[in-house]
Amino acid sequence: MKKTIHLDQALNKSERQILDQLTSPIKIQDFLDDLTYSADPFYRCPLRVFQDRMAHCFDGALFAAAALRRIGYPPLILEMIPNDLALYKYGRYWGSVAKSNFVGLRFREPVYRTLRELVMTYFEQYYNVAGEKTLRGYTVPLNLKSFDKLNWMTSDEHLDDIAERLDAIRRILILTPEMVERLSKLDDRSHKAGLLFVNEAGLYKPPG
Repeated sequence: MKKTIHLDQALNKSERQILDQLTSPIKIQDFLDDLTYSADPFYRCPLRVFQDRMAHCFDGALFAAAALRRIGYPPLILEMIPNDLALYKYGRYWGSVAKSNFVGLRFREPVYRTLRELVMTYFEQYYNVAGEKTLRGYTVPLNLKSFDKLNWMTSDEHLDDIAERLDAIRRILILTPEMVERLSKLDDRSHKAGLLFVNEAGLYKPPG
């Protein structure tokens, strides 16, 4: 069986000193916020995110999960359809860390009693460039420990396996078709605020 390589083992001393500064969920979020948002059509493992200083939503969730793991949290991620969060719990309450091209789709404090409650805080700020509110549901949490044998923290090779697993696990829908039909578009001020510092190349543009 292939030996699991943890993130620390793949870094030199000076790199580990930087990683050692990420001692809380908010410090991990601050690190992610300073990264360039990636428009690349491939996935980066946490090691490559750290070295390239670049990530999109999926990459950022993996990095956050690996960094949270270092400080005692299980490496849990959840897909908000279609965006990814790293989850953590303080006592009975959920919080999240995330990389996003949109200002409002990042950190959440651990004050939410359920995952639905946490996910719904993203609803109004979860929209596309046309101002359409697009959050439709979320997956149950995925513990990345089950992928340790694939060295997800230090290798890009099998990250598709994680993405495919997220696509396959149980999903919880939050809107009915009738609710979707009644949704209003986002107002212009909120739209502009959410796109501050955006990487245009990384934006999904809906047909038409």
